[in-house]
Amino acid sequence: MEILGIDIGGSGIKGAPVNSRSGKMTAERKRIPTPNPATPEEITDTFAKIVKYFNWSGSIGCGFPAVVRNGIVGTASNIDKRWIGQNVCQLFTEAAGAETVVVNDADAAGVAEMALGAGRGNKGVVVIITVGTGLGTAVFSNGHLFPNTELGHILIDGIIAENFTSDAVRKKEDLSWKKWTKRFNVYLAEIERLLWPDLIIIGGGVSKKQEKFFKYLEKKTKVVPAKLLNEAGIIGAAMARKFF
Repeated sequence: MEILGIDIGGSGIKGAPVNSRSGKMTAERKRIPTPNPATPEEITDTFAKIVKYFNWSGSIGCGFPAVVRNGIVGTASNIDKRWIGQNVCQLFTEAAGAETVVVNDADAAGVAEMALGAGRGNKGVVVIITVGTGLGTAVFSNGHLFPNTELGHILIDGIIAENFTSDAVRKKEDLSWKKWTKRFNVYLAEIERLLWPDLIIIGGGVSKKQEKFFKYLEKKTKVVPAKLLNEAGIIGAAMARKFF
């Protein structure tokens, strides 16, 4: 069965049809820059453009950069605050003319990595960290997802973690990879202290640049790059329909 997977990120909205059994994308992805401001109207319109591009009428799964509970948006760190309280599932379903399941974007990426990527077969505590415009997290224990963890928003010395060590911050402050990784190590140490994971998987945009920073990592836990790289969000969004 093919499902259209759509990944809504802070800088780009990407989508592609995905074989829900194999997790393979069956067409080249389509990417449109994320609108600024990322209001409900603008994001919904861009979402609909992705659907229209593929002339899609079947099922859709979407990863969204916020807490999503029963279809309702609960946070808005990297999108417009007017999203809070909106029923994103209803908005997207109406815009697409097709049933759409919407989940937290890091959870979607985590589902893909656990099923097909670096977490496959791991029965311990696994933390997936997506590093891009913000910091997203997905936490699995014995293969079971604990949704909407949003551990990119923990405080480190009084600063929200993603405001301290996201990839967007690295670019904005023009940090070298070594200096940025020094900050990221502080974050990793806090994740280790809180969760005692057996495996940490680094995904998001920086997963394509592992050679730049993995050599500087300081950690107690095994840390590996995501195997599906930045495509995990699309694939996981399609596969996540089985879990939500």
